[in-house]
Amino acid sequence: MIGLVTGIVVFIFIALKTNKRLPMNHVLQIWTFSAALQTGFDVYMIMKYKGYWYFERDAIEFAAILPHLFLVPAVNIIFLNKYPFNKPRIKRVLYIAIWTVGIVIYELITLLPEPWGFLHYGWWNIWYSALLDPILFFILVKYYRLVKRLDKKVSD
Repeated sequence: MIGLVTGIVVFIFIALKTNKRLPMNHVLQIWTFSAALQTGFDVYMIMKYKGYWYFERDAIEFAAILPHLFLVPAVNIIFLNKYPFNKPRIKRVLYIAIWTVGIVIYELITLLPEPWGFLHYGWWNIWYSALLDPILFFILVKYYRLVKRLDKKVSD
């Protein structure tokens, strides 16, 4: 639990202090989208497929909702704040690749024994995360572009 709380505090602090690009209404929309997507994915992975779980297996715990509501959205805000939207494709791909490596390293840390770790694998392994994370970052970027486009349409 120490690792989770530390991660939440650090990532929220970084997200709020370093945000120079994203208006607060976009932060709220990305935060909500991130929490909903992560929760939806985890319901299937944890409850139905037993791929991984937080803290205790086969238990619904309040603490397990914390990564969905606070950790993942904060990381996504940090990611989008520096994303090179108008740069060449190679820079965008490289940015996602670097972030994927960082997220995978963080996931390995969450696998440490408690009190530092809070994630446990069933049949899931780190290579699935390494393959899935770039897709999730791509979905996040596409969603944010949609938010910006709709925001512009409303303000015109």
